[in-house]
Amino acid sequence: MNTTLHAYKTGVKRGLIETRITLTTVSDLLGFIMPTGIAIAVLFFMRGAQFEGSPVSLGSMNMPSLIGMNVVFGGVMGIVGTLSMDRTNGTLLRAKSMPGGMTGYLVGHMVSTALFVLATVVVMLTAGLVLFEDLSFGTPDRWLMFLAVVLMGIVTTLPIGAVLGALINNPKNMALIMLPFMGMIAISGIFYPITALPGWLQGIGQALPMYWMGLGMRHALLPDAMSAVEIGESWRTLLMFGVLAAWAILALALAPRLLRRMASRESGSAVAARRAEMQQQWG
Repeated sequence: MNTTLHAYKTGVKRGLIETRITLTTVSDLLGFIMPTGIAIAVLFFMRGAQFEGSPVSLGSMNMPSLIGMNVVFGGVMGIVGTLSMDRTNGTLLRAKSMPGGMTGYLVGHMVSTALFVLATVVVMLTAGLVLFEDLSFGTPDRWLMFLAVVLMGIVTTLPIGAVLGALINNPKNMALIMLPFMGMIAISGIFYPITALPGWLQGIGQALPMYWMGLGMRHALLPDAMSAVEIGESWRTLLMFGVLAAWAILALALAPRLLRRMASRESGSAVAARRAEMQQQWG
């Protein structure tokens, strides 16, 4: 127990250190600023667009959805990208060689990823409240709903990222995650109400966590009248938390097994082979 507790404490410290290093490294900082800046620019140009019959602008409708999308994208891809890179540069192998090293390594990356997801959420929320006046975010129940959905999203997406990261053994295979991710965005009601899609696509979209994150954010930030454009003309709050919790439980059940299998396959020869493959690819 003491060893495990020490590993968790070490992981938290590592996560804080990684966050500080990222904030002082220009390339890493740009990787955080650019996607957030692009999302804010999209909101800016949509601020005057209207959706037929809606009491709020299309930009106001999309702002909560974009926040939900960024929580999912940041939580999943942050872990996937880190695991794939660290398997190639040997960091994961070094962590494996130390007592409690894997636990501390994973906790550290989850802490730093969660902090950057929260930072993205704060920046986008601030920009959205400045750009759009027709949002409903002035009461404690709205704040609590917003916070609950964000935290639920982080708890859900980080283990999903660990599962997918355990399956991707080389950064060049990131496209295997990115392409389905783009398709998930297209059918999850992020940029346009999901009710405008064919019924079978609505069914697929509702099976994915991104739709429910977007729905939860819209519930927290949009007037109650906006529920009329949602499926069933309702925010379906309990179902939203239930689906996200189900994804979290499934990912938490799978992640430890897949990560142990991934770590057991790490060796010096495997790392060397990945490095040689990357050098050949970029050479």
